[in-house]
Order: sequence, then C-alpha cells, then structure tokens
Amino acid sequence: MKRFAFYGRVSTEDQQDPKSSRNWQLARSRQVIEPDGEIVEEFFDIGQSRSLPWKRRPEAARLLETFRDPKRGFDAVVIGEPQRAFYGNQFGLTFPVFTHYGVGLWVPEVGGAVDPGSEAHDLVMSLYGGMSKGERMRIKTRVRAAMASQVAIEGRYLGGRPPYGYQLVNVGPHPNPSKAATGQQLRRLAPDPIAAPVVLRIFEEYADGRGLHLIASGLNQDGIPSPSAHDPGRNRHRTGGHGQWAKSAIRAILNNPRYTGYEIWNKQRKDEVLLDVDDVGLGHITKQRWNDEGDWIWSAEPTHEALVTRELFDAAQAKFTKRGPTTRAPQQGRHYLLSGLLHCGVCGRRMQGQWNHGRAYYRCKFTDDYPGGNLEHPKSIYIKEEALLPGLDAWLGSLFDDEHLDDTCAVLAGASEPDREAEKRQAQLQRAIANCDRKIRNYRQLLDDEDSVALGAQWIAETQRERKTLELQLGEHIPGGELTAKEVRALVDALRDIVSVLVAADPEDKSELYAQLGVSLSYDPTGNVTVRAEPCGVTVRVGGGT
Repeated sequence: MKRFAFYGRVSTEDQQDPKSSRNWQLARSRQVIEPDGEIVEEFFDIGQSRSLPWKRRPEAARLLETFRDPKRGFDAVVIGEPQRAFYGNQFGLTFPVFTHYGVGLWVPEVGGAVDPGSEAHDLVMSLYGGMSKGERMRIKTRVRAAMASQVAIEGRYLGGRPPYGYQLVNVGPHPNPSKAATGQQLRRLAPDPIAAPVVLRIFEEYADGRGLHLIASGLNQDGIPSPSAHDPGRNRHRTGGHGQWAKSAIRAILNNPRYTGYEIWNKQRKDEVLLDVDDVGLGHITKQRWNDEGDWIWSAEPTHEALVTRELFDAAQAKFTKRGPTTRAPQQGRHYLLSGLLHCGVCGRRMQGQWNHGRAYYRCKFTDDYPGGNLEHPKSIYIKEEALLPGLDAWLGSLFDDEHLDDTCAVLAGASEPDREAEKRQAQLQRAIANCDRKIRNYRQLLDDEDSVALGAQWIAETQRERKTLELQLGEHIPGGELTAKEVRALVDALRDIVSVLVAADPEDKSELYAQLGVSLSYDPTGNVTVRAEPCGVTVRVGGGT
C-alpha cells in the first residue's frame, strides 16, 4: 500500500473552523488515493496566508524538510485543494523540490499524481495558482469597497480600539442578518465621561498657544492618567511610559479627526513589499503606511457626538502645518549596531540612536518625552556605542573559549525544550505499534481454523514486518526533540567560529548576529551594563556614559 503525507491549510481560526476545514480537506485527499493508498502523516498550517511561500509556513516548511530524510515514512504527498496550497507561481517554485527528492504529488484536479513531464499537468497546476491569487485579490477589492461605502454612506463604525475620550456602546442588532442571529450588536462611539473633558482641555490649551511639552507636563502634574493607564486592558502594548503622558500621545489626539464627530476610514493602508529583492521566492511582507489625507474616507454626516468643534480641530491642524514637518530623512552610511537591543536601566525603554560627531550614540530622554512625571529619571542618559562594543564582543567570545565552553554547552542543553511535534510523532508511532500487536493477536486466532491457516500466517508476517519498521523509526532520533550533548557541542562549535570574527565583521552582519544571539543590554547611568544573550546573562561595567 502506498504511503502518503497529507498537507492542508486554513487561513484564520476566526473566519473558518480549523477542525472542520482539516476534515473536509482530508476527506477529499483520501478520495484521490483510495483504495491503494493511506495517509500516515499530516501537515496542516493554521492561520497562515496562502500568499506566504512554503518556506515561511511552519508546517509546509517542516514537510519540505522531511524530504531530505531517505527514511521518511511516506512516498508521496496528497493535497485536497491546490488553491489553498499554491498561490501565484508557488507551484513552479516548489514542485521541483518534490521531483528532486523523488516525492510524488497527488491532487484531485489531475485525478492522481502530478506528472513532472506533463505540460498539461504543469499548466493545470499553474492555472490554479493564478486562480488562487485572483480570488484573494477579488476578496480584498470587495471588502475594501464595502468598508468604504459603509463609512461614507452609512457612517458605520468598523471596529478597532476606540480613540481616547470615547467608549463603545450598543445601538441595536447588527445589520448583517447572520451576525444579528448570533446576538451581535451594531456599535457606535460615545463620549467617555472621564476622558472626554481631557480631550477638550488638550485642544483648548493647544489653541491658546501651549506646546505639546507643556500640555503633557500639566496633565502629569495634575495626576491625570495617560490613555494607556486609563484603559490598560485595551493598551497592553503600551508599557514604556509608566502611565504618564507623552508628547506623542498629545500629538496623536490633536491629529485625530474623529473628535469632530465624523467617522473616518482609510487613514492607513497595508502594502505588500518583497522580503528580499534578490530572492523573489521568499515572498512579501506586509507594511502599514499612512495614506494621504485626500484618500481618507469621511462619513457624509456626523455619526457620533463630537468632543471638539470642527473649527477648533482645523485651528490645531493649521498650527501643525505652520510649524512644518518634524521628521528627518535617514542619513546614508549610518549604522546603529545595537538598535532595538539597548534599554535604559531606569525606565526600561529602548534607547534611541543619535549620530553625533561622526559616531553612533544612544540616549534616553524620558523627562522630555514624559514631562512632569513622578519617575526619578536623569534629564538625559547618554552612551557612546563604541564604549559598549569591545566589552560586549569580549564577553560573547569568552562564552566560547576553552575555559567556559563546557559551561556554555551545559546551559544550552538545559535550555533546550522538547518539540511538541516530535513528541506527537513518537506517540503516533507507539500507537501504530500497539495496533500491530492487536492485529497479530487477532490473526493468531485464525490459526485454529485449518482453512485460514495460510491466510492468517501471511497477515501475521506482513504485520510483523510493519511493526519492525515502526520500531526502527521509533528508535531513531526525531528532529526537533531535546538537544543531545553531541548536538549541543556541534552547535557551540559553529557559534564559536562565528563569534571569533565579530570584531572585523561588516556592520550590518554584526548587527544581525547580535539579534540572532538574543543579545539584550540594559544601561544604567552609574556605568553598569547588564548584558544578556539568551539563555544566560552577566553584568559588566563600561565607561563612556553620562
């Protein structure tokens, strides 16, 4: 009997039940391979977009990795719906890997195995990839058109976190009948009795000539909670301000037209950009970007109670326009090797890179961003990058020298965790062996019947061979489990070679290596730097800070 691995995919748990999706894709796959095939292993991606290439989908990537093992437990892969598996030109980029390792691909659309030498099969599979891409694009177009009309014509609130100063209230059954049947309500913005007056105060003070720094300082001195502190449950991503107002929060409020009572949509968009322009096969990543104000969609009429007048809002925008843009274009040739890795030891925020006198520095100006707060923080914490790198590189190198190598291996081995997929595979093999034992017991009962002796003996021999194969697979190391001492040593030896060339490395390569090693630094104005490269850490002292 031919052994198959099943591959399937479902986009999101919210839009479709993963269990039901897996079941029908699995049933369709079995129809293709019956009666001479059986599925012995499953690979099912949940929550992965079809636009992601196979190497960036966890289960698809794991499937491709198993091709390298000549002792894999299957001969071919069956896919219940190619449109879910292949998008655009993905079939043309992926099927050669199947062919290279001698793994067959079976799909319902060709009635069985895809023939690598068949131009018709290649055309059919490429067609379904194009249909998959077209379907996704049509869905995006329909959804965006529907959302634009719902805002412009109906003034409907489309979801998301309500702006500071508002809360959500139910205004009746949802207009979608299927959603209304489940009890979902149509929602609208309504003034928050605590935060709404603060929004009005911010606009009035700004109109009177107070700057962002003075407004934030006044709010902090009066003990008014910031947006993240006012509603921490919906602002879990805001942790760096210690519940205090920042200038950026004041600016965001002054720039939000929703406070005029109109519903606004399409302020931002999601663009798909190539992950690597030199390797198109890696696919795209999504980046969120601001749209021009002329592309924003406004409701035709006010949809909720305004917190400020349109005149007051326009006056604030005029002041911003008069002051001009505050951002500067990034300078070429400037590398911050510790960007995103260095934190302030007082407030815990990431320190910002600053180029000064042709060199990279990092600073934390908490009191400038959060004026009038109650946290005891120096006015400015400042550290030169080149003061940190020698000590950091020396410490990383010391982890892999002869004196500390055994300790590093022990730490890495202790930090490794068993892979749940590997445990699942082991459990499947053990159940399959137990099933073989059950079959052998049943077949032996046939030996009591003279007419069934030959047939029973044949079945027993076949099942014993199957059991022997399963035992061999169970006895082998399954990739993804806990690291053995030998594997840890090989990993450390590879890292040892990499760390040895840190000092002379290209800046971009060096920065990437720091990130891959899990380096994290915390700088204290006393001159102490806590350095961590997961899963171990150490505290050292460096100079150069103020």
